[in-house]
Amino acid sequence: MVGGGPVGLSTAVELSRHGISTLLVEKHAGTAIFPKARLITTRTMEIFRSWGIQDEVESAGMPREEFLAVGVGSCLTADDFVRSAAALQRDAPHSPTYTFLCSQDLLEVILRRRAEKGPAADVRFGTAMTSMREVAGGVEAVVSAGGRETLVRCRYLVAADGSRSGVRDRLGIKAEGPPVLGHMISIMFEADLGFLPPERRAALSFLRDPPCAVEAVDHGRRWMVQTGYEPEEGGSPADFTEEVCLAAVRAAVGVPDLPVEILGVLPWLQQAKVADGFQSGRVFLAGDAAHVATPQGGFGMNCGIQDAHNLAWKLAAVLRGAAGPALLDTYTAERRPIAARTVDESLTNALITFQMMEGRLSMREAVDQQAGRRSCEGLVLGFGYDSAAVIPDGTQAPAPGDPYRVYVPSARPGHRAPHVWLTGPDGPVSTLDLLGPCFTLLTANPSWSSAAHATTRRTGCALTPIEILPDGGAPAATSRVTEYGGPYASATWATEYGAGAAGAVLVRPDGHVAWRTATASDDPEHTLTTALTTILAKP
Repeated sequence: MVGGGPVGLSTAVELSRHGISTLLVEKHAGTAIFPKARLITTRTMEIFRSWGIQDEVESAGMPREEFLAVGVGSCLTADDFVRSAAALQRDAPHSPTYTFLCSQDLLEVILRRRAEKGPAADVRFGTAMTSMREVAGGVEAVVSAGGRETLVRCRYLVAADGSRSGVRDRLGIKAEGPPVLGHMISIMFEADLGFLPPERRAALSFLRDPPCAVEAVDHGRRWMVQTGYEPEEGGSPADFTEEVCLAAVRAAVGVPDLPVEILGVLPWLQQAKVADGFQSGRVFLAGDAAHVATPQGGFGMNCGIQDAHNLAWKLAAVLRGAAGPALLDTYTAERRPIAARTVDESLTNALITFQMMEGRLSMREAVDQQAGRRSCEGLVLGFGYDSAAVIPDGTQAPAPGDPYRVYVPSARPGHRAPHVWLTGPDGPVSTLDLLGPCFTLLTANPSWSSAAHATTRRTGCALTPIEILPDGGAPAATSRVTEYGGPYASATWATEYGAGAAGAVLVRPDGHVAWRTATASDDPEHTLTTALTTILAKP
């Protein structure tokens, strides 16, 4: 991997879970020192839960209740400041976890620690890739650290080297999108804003005078002001001296003599772009190297982490010989449409902000729209893949009235396996907690479970069967399901997954349904083998 941000580190973590040896190089000496991204969507939190770091992330981040509010006004202390809570609680039942706020500088430390725990992961900060070329059977690259160059040969290369990706440029892959939306400056500062009453405290506030945004970084003394400059009018990052930054912070708060310490200043571009392709031969693009969203909505980092989650199991399956190389072609086929939609939605969010800044929306209209768009479970949970790694079952995709805000659970092939609480021997357990780095077969029919092990032997692809008894009571400890883990029971699972009492649902290692049937089979081993070999592009 090239790039040691959240996406590169996540790729290393997930590949390590699959037993694949990796080398990650990052040119910077350490993890990020600037907060950058903060929002972690429900889907990303589910991934962190599967990696065993959910509690650590929640300990490092902000209380969830702080995320529920956004504010707008002339400044934080102005009479026209209004605050509104997003209607997020309605979405909580859709997952065993939930959206969270944790600044990127803290998150990267957690992800790096988790990546370095992988027995086959070699994580090298302060190391830059200076050249690369595809060779027979792999990729050859030169990495440099401390003036010493090393030749590295690998089977595949994943570029998570940011929006100005050098790897993407070397490959000649274009990134298309509208012109730069804004030349931005992030000013991180420390100040005691405890004098603000609760009705003026929000995780994110959009302000008009001057136009900027204020973000809470650590629910304490660290904050950030996002403002901009106009190069066409002679503006540049050099204009943001300490004196200018202090004035910008005090104007945003509305307290001219506020004690402030400037901690850092970071210039960046607000843009929205998607690469024409996410793969060239044995090189893959992920995260901002593949797609750049506006910060409105907090989608960029999350979309990139889901790139890693999608790609890692496919690379692992091909490297182990369990899948054909054509499986890797489904990475672009699956992730690029989702990235394009995500970038488009971030543009919609940015437009709302621009309209508010320009006075085309009242404060109440602006805050209601901003708060409403914070609820986005339809976007982050409801998407489905359509590729050769998914076998359609003839059913239609859910059609919610608002596909951005509203998530309709569905186990239709291509969609994320829904969260359903089951009864287990130690109490309630989510279906999502039963999904590991292997394929998982969920069924209430013992014949499918019995066929799963034989299918593993025939295909060379690990398949874990989980029987879920149809009644809602606690199953007997002697139930045969104990052979496969459990026992588990649910009165609603078979209906919610569309499997019925006789069918089965095959879930991929990334948590998306690959195949589903609502009926039994005369030869379940043959049926499962055919499904797996099709999904894995294996002759």
